[in-house]
Amino acid sequence: MLKKIWDKFTSREVISYLVFGVMTTVVNWIVYAIMVRAGVDYRVATAAAWVVSVVFAYVVNKIFVFQSYDLHPAFIFKEMVSFTACRAASGVMEMVLMVIMVSWLNMDEYVSKVLVSIVVVVVNYVFSKLFIFRKSEEKPL
Repeated sequence: MLKKIWDKFTSREVISYLVFGVMTTVVNWIVYAIMVRAGVDYRVATAAAWVVSVVFAYVVNKIFVFQSYDLHPAFIFKEMVSFTACRAASGVMEMVLMVIMVSWLNMDEYVSKVLVSIVVVVVNYVFSKLFIFRKSEEKPL
């Protein structure tokens, strides 16, 4: 039983998802930093960094993590809209959880950020695996 769970968490897909997740975060930080240093308002820089990192995440998740190679424009559009909607939903969830943990439960904001980030990574993986990049023979929940 434990070996089965361990094998699932050490699969190529999960490991590549985590590696590209770190790379997506780095892309987000770099875009944000460049824009802020160029004098762009932090709110605009945050939004732009989110857009760039979501596009980057979509591409690397599609190709390298979930190996979804259908390149028909209509399919890509549908996949991209689903991916963006799921990332927006997890972003809202992240904000709500941060408010609950920091403002209502008086938890440390950095501890809260780490805990919430773990939840968001898992939720994004589940969304991607079950709803966005599922193989055609797989059935959604």
